[in-house]
Amino acid sequence: MPMLELAGAQLNYELIEGDPTKPLMVFLHEGLGCIGMWKEFPERLCAATGCAGLVYERQGYGRSSPQPALRSIHYLHQFALVELPALMERLAPGREHIVVGHSDGGSIALIYAAARPPGLRGVITAAAHVFVEDVTIEGIHIVLAAHSPGKMRALARYHGEKAEQVFSSWADTWLAPWFRQWNIEYLLPAIACPLLAMQGSDDHYGSAAQLDAIEGGTPGARQLLLPGCGHSPHIEQPETTLQAMATFINLLVT
Repeated sequence: MPMLELAGAQLNYELIEGDPTKPLMVFLHEGLGCIGMWKEFPERLCAATGCAGLVYERQGYGRSSPQPALRSIHYLHQFALVELPALMERLAPGREHIVVGHSDGGSIALIYAAARPPGLRGVITAAAHVFVEDVTIEGIHIVLAAHSPGKMRALARYHGEKAEQVFSSWADTWLAPWFRQWNIEYLLPAIACPLLAMQGSDDHYGSAAQLDAIEGGTPGARQLLLPGCGHSPHIEQPETTLQAMATFINLLVT
C-alpha cells in the first residue's frame, strides 16, 4: 500500500478504481479501526456505485505513523479540519467527493461537512456520535472488563506495535471526565450537503438519540435505524447497509 507524507507523518492509504467522472468516495474508519477492518465493504460499495474510493488510516492507526501526543477534547476536530483536508488537497485536489464514516469516522465526517469544504457532495455516517451518552460509557467499561491478551493480539494484527496505544487512547479519552462534555450538535445546522445517518438498534455504544439529533439538527438529513444490528452495520448487516448506501449515492451522482 502507498504512503503519503503529511506534516511529518506517514499516512497509509489505498485507492480503489472507479469512474473518474463520478465523485470519489472517502472512507473514514472507527476509533479502533484501520483499512483492513473495513473488510471488503469499500470495494463492494465502489462497485455498486461506479465511484472510485480512497481508504486511509489516520495518524496513530494501522500502518500510519504513531500518535504524536496525548489526545485533547478536540482530537476529532483535528482529524476533520486539519488532517483530512490536507490529505484531500494532496491526493484529490478539487475532486468532488462523498465521505463515508464509521463511529469516530462518522463524527469526523460531520465536523468536516460543517466546514463546507469545496467539492463535498454528500455524507454517510454509520454509528456516529454527536454527544456522549451513558450507554457509550457503559459499553466501553464492558470492553475494558473483557480485555484480554488474546484480544490485544487480535488488535495487533491490524495496528502492530501501536495496538496498546490505539486501545488505551480510545478508552481513556472517552472515559475521561472532561470528555463527557464533548458535543458537536452545535455544528450540524452548518452542514449543507445531503446526509444519510445510519445506526444499529442494538448498538452498544450509542442509542437512537444520536440519529434523532443528527436528523433534527441537519437540514435535509435522513436517518436509518437498522433493527437487530450492532455497532458495525457494514460488517453485521452488509447487504442491507450496502443497498442503503448505494441507493443514497446513486441518487446523488445521476
